Amino acid sequence: MATPEGHGADTAHTATTEAEHGSGGLPQFQFEHWGGQIAWLLILFVILYVLIARVFTPRMRAVIDQRASTISGALETARQVQAEAADQARAAAAEVADARAQSQRVAAEARAKAAAQSAERAAVEEAKVAEQVAQAETRIAAMRDAAMSNVGAIAGETAAAIVEKLTGKAASAADIKAALAARGGAA
Repeated sequence: MATPEGHGADTAHTATTEAEHGSGGLPQFQFEHWGGQIAWLLILFVILYVLIARVFTPRMRAVIDQRASTISGALETARQVQAEAADQARAAAAEVADARAQSQRVAAEARAKAAAQSAERAAVEEAKVAEQVAQAETRIAAMRDAAMSNVGAIAGETAAAIVEKLTGKAASAADIKAALAARGGAA
């Protein structure tokens, strides 16, 4: 808590400060100081304007222009590279399509050649088999004819053996031949 003497000391200090500064408050808001403040404001404004207009703005404009030209150059280069890549991709696609067509053509030719060779081999084999079948049929016919010529003799011998066994006496060759002829004629 402040004592009455301390309060008096604060009042004395405030009075001295007000006396030093005149009427009190900030000096920037006192009318008698405005003329000098406006003059300094104009001088500083002109200096800053000249610095900005003549020094800083041209440098910034040069940096901005350089950056814009660099960006536009990079964009143009990127467009050219993209166009070249697209051209190369189209050329590669055309080459791939040509290679596929050529490989399909080669495969078709190979299939056709293999089919022709296979058909040729099959025809040769069929001719060999047909020849072998013809030879076998000829041999079979010869064997059949030989067997058929012997059948009569075998049948005569068998009939004579059966008659002899059944009757106990041998049958004559003329009787057996007549019996076989009658049986062959009936069949």
